[in-house]
Formats: sequence, C-alpha cells, structure tokens
Amino acid sequence: MGRPSRGIGRRRRALALLMPALCLGALALSLTALFLVLGNIAAAGAGALTLDLLTHTPRPVGETGGGMANAIAGTLILVAMGALVGVPIGIGAGLYLAEAGASRLAQTARFWADVLTGIPAITIGLFAYAVLVVPLRSFSALAGGLALGILMLPVVTRSAEEAIRLVPGALREAALALGAPRWRVALTIVLPAARRGIVTGALLAIARAAGETAPLLFTAFGNQYWSWDPRQPIAALPLQIFTYAISPYDDWQRQARAGALLLVGLVLLLSTGARLLTSRTESGG
Repeated sequence: MGRPSRGIGRRRRALALLMPALCLGALALSLTALFLVLGNIAAAGAGALTLDLLTHTPRPVGETGGGMANAIAGTLILVAMGALVGVPIGIGAGLYLAEAGASRLAQTARFWADVLTGIPAITIGLFAYAVLVVPLRSFSALAGGLALGILMLPVVTRSAEEAIRLVPGALREAALALGAPRWRVALTIVLPAARRGIVTGALLAIARAAGETAPLLFTAFGNQYWSWDPRQPIAALPLQIFTYAISPYDDWQRQARAGALLLVGLVLLLSTGARLLTSRTESGG
C-alpha cells in the first residue's frame, strides 16, 4: 500500500510543478506577441509621426505630404456619437439586469447581450448600412456612430451589471427602509455607488469601438476633407490607415504606420484609464 501512495505523491508533485510552468510559458508567449506587435508599430511609425500629420488633411493622389487631421477629428466625432448611443442604453440595460435578478426577461436580455458581444463587427456595419445608409441613400457619420454604438452596447451592459451587483445590499435596504421608492433607490443610491465600475466598462467599450474599421466601411465610408455634417461621409483614423496601408505609394504607407501608432496610443490610453479606475474600485479608494 505504501508504494502506490508514494507514486501518487510523486505524480502530484510533478503536476504541481508542471502546471505553473505551463501557465508561465503561456503568459510569456502572449506577452512576447504583444510586445512584438507594439514594438513593430512603434519602430515603423515613430519616424513618420510629425506635426504635419496631426494638423493637415490628406494631399491628392501622387503628392507627398499631408496628414490625417480630419481623420483624427472624425474618429473622435464617431466615437462620441457611438458613446451617446451605446453608453446610456447600456447603463440602463445593466441596471435592469442587476435589479431584475433571475426574471425570464432579464435572462433573455443577458443571453442576447452575450451573443451580441460575439457578433463580428462587419455584421454590425451591414445592419447600420441597411437601417440608415440605404433609406438615406448616403453614407454618413450618423450610420457610423450607430454602428459603433451597437458595438459598445453589450460591453457597457455587462460591465454595468457586474458593477451594480457589487453594490452592498445594505445600501438598498437602508434606502427602502426610509421609504424611498425602488426606482429612486436605483438611480440615486445604486448607480452613484457603482459609478467607477460603470465608467471603466464604458472606457473599455469606447477603446474597442475606436479601433474598428469594418463597420465604418459600410457606414462612414471616409472623406478626404473636413466634414462636420453628420448626414455626410466622414473620415476616420482606422479607415485612413486601411486605405493608406493597401496603397502602392510609399508616403501613404509611411503615414499609415504613423496613424497606426496614434490609434494604438489612443486605445492604450483608454485601456490604462480603465485599469486605473478598476484598481481604485478594488482598493475602495
């Protein structure tokens, strides 16, 4: 009886050493891939990142120089329009899912939010194309904002739900005991208590939408000039990068690398802000 026990003990010790080593190896591989991508983008784009790129619009085909100022502004406009669509609706949906508990409607909504998270972005673009572009007979910033808002919606919904679930039940019970109606408790007690988690989820959703190209191909379409009319096509940084990267012109490809560096910097900034908010939430600060 002693030998089998010793054999089992050796196998357990071997597994106890092997599994952490495998996990560390997987972590090292993922970090290596991440730093290779970031390093390549930084090395290729840093030299082309100039003031002209940030302050000028694109030049005509065949002319060197120009910049992506209109695309940068267009990205900010599209992301802001998407946030106006996705963030308020997502917060409201997350509040309902957290407060409704295990009702059938809540379970159904939760399921479809998870499904929407996994739908390819190009499918969302086709939906916005059918809903706005075809009836209006024009590509537009409105259609692009709608597509980005739909992409943000499930991320904001699920993160808001989880943040609201972390609010202590004692706060709700105290407010209800004082005679406050349930809707007022949810809006004035629960939501403010979960604000950091909700903001974190909103920032992550915005970071995801800011780098999307596929839905904008069918909606915003792109524009070589400044455009402030939401009913007209508008430039966007991902679209400009895509157009320049597949072009045969060296100057455009150089600007595409610099634009990719700008876009990665924007996404990293938003992700870092979300992580800092998460850290403060976890520490209770």
